[in-house]
Amino acid sequence: MKALQYRRIGAPPEVVTVPDPEPGPGQVLLKVTAAGVCHSDIAVMSWPAEGFPYELPLTLGHEGAGTVEALGAGVSGLHEGDAVVVYGPWGCGTCAKCAEGKENYCLRAAELGIFPPGLGTPGAMAEYLLVDDARHLVPIGGLDPVATVPLTDAGLTPYHAVKRALPRLVPGSTAVVIGTGGLGHVAVQLLRAMSAARVIALDVSEEKLALARTVGAHETVLSDAQAVGKVRELTGGTGAQAVFDFVGAEPTVRTAGAVAAVEGEISIVGIGGGSLPVGFGALPFEVSVNAPYWGSRGELIEVIGLARTGAVAVHTETYSLDEAPLAYERLHAGQVNGRAVVVPHG
Repeated sequence: MKALQYRRIGAPPEVVTVPDPEPGPGQVLLKVTAAGVCHSDIAVMSWPAEGFPYELPLTLGHEGAGTVEALGAGVSGLHEGDAVVVYGPWGCGTCAKCAEGKENYCLRAAELGIFPPGLGTPGAMAEYLLVDDARHLVPIGGLDPVATVPLTDAGLTPYHAVKRALPRLVPGSTAVVIGTGGLGHVAVQLLRAMSAARVIALDVSEEKLALARTVGAHETVLSDAQAVGKVRELTGGTGAQAVFDFVGAEPTVRTAGAVAAVEGEISIVGIGGGSLPVGFGALPFEVSVNAPYWGSRGELIEVIGLARTGAVAVHTETYSLDEAPLAYERLHAGQVNGRAVVVPHG
């Protein structure tokens, strides 16, 4: 089968031919219908050789959707042809966090060498994907896999962050979304669907701010040296009760800290390498700062439920598997508006 692999440190990914996978006991083989292209993959391909955590070559793609092609021995509850998406942050399934469905916070994954697809385990940028356990699959029925596959990360990750902030997002509150790309433009929709907060979106691109307005942002602000003052002005000087940074670079985390209100919450979701000092006087009183990772299996089911009602929809651009390297080039150059999705069998 064809697969998109990261094969050499510092080199661009390549479309290659690899052996077709076969499901062993408890495993499920999917015929991939869609795979999302994520900034996290670019971050992985930017890491130096020293300390690189995965074995190469690595088939990319941690957002996957497909139809069940074959079932390994002992698998029940699924049938060939079922349309599903893949819950990405695989865990051991038995620790205390996994028992809560929070496999994203599995306590034993590192110890046991368990990695997500595309982030250590062969991923979805291929014609077929081997899934380790049926519990990591969520049925999507008649939903469009191209429109749905980004919800497994670009939907689930902001959903997890927004859900924990909901007690602060009462009528009259403000939420700030920094970075309105793949995850951020979904976060705007989730905030509108799940809260009464006014939503202010920040980005460096007028094109992405236009997308943010289209999907529901009440206000948009160009993310430049004047952004903090403009957000403070829009909030009457008090700042935002919740700030979601989907970039996570040093300039954006500084902006996040500067626009947060007293008793506000800052979620640094992006993996841009920035950090925010926390201590008396560093931030407004009683601001909490967190760095969430993905979301739970139950939350993915909830996100799919929102998609079924039309409350959230991902803006997508589609590419063939042969065009997948181009999709990563465009994403790295900031030319993707929304989410790029690869369709292997298109």
